[in-house]
Amino acid sequence: MSMEANASRLATDRMSLLTKIARMYHEQGMRQPEIAARLGISQSRVSRFLKEAVTLGVVRTVVVPPPGVYSELEDAVRDRYGLRDVVVAEAASDDDRALLNALGAAGAAYLETTLTGGDRVGLSSWSSTLLATVDKMSPRPKPTASAVVQVLGGVGNPAVQVQATRLTDRLARVTGADAQFLPVPGIVANSAVRDALLADPNVADVAAEWARLTVLLVGIGSLQPSPLLKDSGNAISETEQQRLRERGAVGDVCLRFFDAAGELVDTDLGDRVLGISVEQLRAIDRTVGIAGGERKHEAIRAAALGGWLDVLITDLATARFLTAG
Repeated sequence: MSMEANASRLATDRMSLLTKIARMYHEQGMRQPEIAARLGISQSRVSRFLKEAVTLGVVRTVVVPPPGVYSELEDAVRDRYGLRDVVVAEAASDDDRALLNALGAAGAAYLETTLTGGDRVGLSSWSSTLLATVDKMSPRPKPTASAVVQVLGGVGNPAVQVQATRLTDRLARVTGADAQFLPVPGIVANSAVRDALLADPNVADVAAEWARLTVLLVGIGSLQPSPLLKDSGNAISETEQQRLRERGAVGDVCLRFFDAAGELVDTDLGDRVLGISVEQLRAIDRTVGIAGGERKHEAIRAAALGGWLDVLITDLATARFLTAG
């Protein structure tokens, strides 16, 4: 046998052994020590062969997403807008209730997975998606956050402010955290009233916590209030909405309004908001926005473009809208 033929034969035998080891490990579920003992070779050699099998393409890893999982779309939205993470949920139908259920379940799963126990969580005072998320969460055996802090006063009538308090309390209970409430309106008559309320020791103590937050949970508002918000009184006046539209506003996070490019729209309303400032909001390490639905498409895109979010949890149709064009 010629040297060339002998070398070819050795290469074939080696590939045969490499393939056998790969099948034993990946298809038959044998551990590396078992393979080494079965074939009479060292475990280190088994390990080298397994690595080489991947390099040569004998073993290829293929991820097949199950129905309802949209990892490629999530990656596309994340990369296009420079976000840290994106979660896409599929609603069972087109109605608002199904959308809220899907977003709430996705938001709850994300928080239950990512809250570490030492997080100090800021919570916007009112959002139908935040309500749905917190309702879907279950208490854990150990605390998953150390504090839950309200970052925006209740907006609208007194009943809405009670709901904002209940939302904060509920999230604190399911995470095992201490709750810190902001028992004031979200919008007041003028900046002098805002400053006076911020000077109150009870309010000042809560506001001081905003600089210590590690996570912020927010909804994304649009200038087309949902029926829930209209019915609750938790919407700014039509006159103020019109003024914001004239300035180009399309949406808000914590009542900080921005235009289609995500740039802050500065009006006197900003001086009347009793809540976290733009600078404080942007300084938080991880802001998680939970929002979806066609009514909010432009607002969600603007929030992502403007860097108002680090993580977006949204629905399938909105994610496709964000990657279109």
